[in-house]
Amino acid sequence: MSDWLSLVFSDAVRRSCERGDCLFHTGDNVLSVFLILDGEIDLVRVTPSGNEIVLQSAGRDAVLAEASVYSETYHCDAIARCRSTVAQLETDAFKDRLASNRSWAENWAASLSHSVQRARLNTEVRSLKKVADRLDFWLAVNSGTSPERRTKDIAAEIGVSPEALYRELSKRRRK
Repeated sequence: MSDWLSLVFSDAVRRSCERGDCLFHTGDNVLSVFLILDGEIDLVRVTPSGNEIVLQSAGRDAVLAEASVYSETYHCDAIARCRSTVAQLETDAFKDRLASNRSWAENWAASLSHSVQRARLNTEVRSLKKVADRLDFWLAVNSGTSPERRTKDIAAEIGVSPEALYRELSKRRRK
């Protein structure tokens, strides 16, 4: 973990969750900031047609829903992908700590910048028309860094149905 994050969250409440547990729901008031200590948690939005879109898959040492620190309510659900542990700190305490330490504030700004870059990559992959192109892009961006993921989870990340991704994977296996 980054030294600065470990200091910011040093006295935060530890909270455990099982696979499928929800830390917060769309529309809940933002009262806390979460640092993932172990496991992985997805930020999920459900489209009007019922499809799930994974906005972020946050793992160890990531601050979850970082943009929500500056919002009144959450714009998505936070669902544990597996057994996970988070450090939970009140939003006001988090902001106060950043305001009191310039180095922490600069590290936080850099972290937010990287999040914007990742969001742009996600937008780029979802702008591609073909499932094959989306999968190729996802594989290139995540090569060697991604943990094992279920096909359903990858489909949600690239914005296609699980069935469409299964068909594409089947085509690739036949080649």
